[in-house]
Amino acid sequence: MGLPVLQRQHARPQQRGRSGKAAEALPHGDDASSFLDSWTALPRLLDGVFTPFADIEESDDSYTLSIDLPGVKKSDVELSVSGRRITVSGHRKDTERFGILRRRTRSVGEFGYDVLLPGEIDDDHVEAKMDAGVLTVRVPKAASEQRRRIPVN
Repeated sequence: MGLPVLQRQHARPQQRGRSGKAAEALPHGDDASSFLDSWTALPRLLDGVFTPFADIEESDDSYTLSIDLPGVKKSDVELSVSGRRITVSGHRKDTERFGILRRRTRSVGEFGYDVLLPGEIDDDHVEAKMDAGVLTVRVPKAASEQRRRIPVN
């Protein structure tokens, strides 16, 4: 049984060459700007915000995010796009209890999920739908980022 976890950020890597193990600790590759972007979620760690499980799939023309949000109503979800960054946040409400809660393994309260996509996106055509406790967000790539087949003559 899996449990939602808080986002854990990597410790600052030691300065080593590109082939060193410390370079592999960078969350989005080995450039400094991506490393700094990963620290934007740090205030949420301090507030007790949990991060839901998610998958990111890339196809030739889009990125698809599938975020597990069981028990969350679509009216309790906020989705925003800023540049290449997709941010999903909201609130999972606790159920009303009539007895003593002996064990809790489900996360309740505020949640947040951030992702910085690797390529330019068409933010005017982002689509989101909620079905069976899974939020699916389709983010089309910008025309300049889409892979095209070139016929060889």
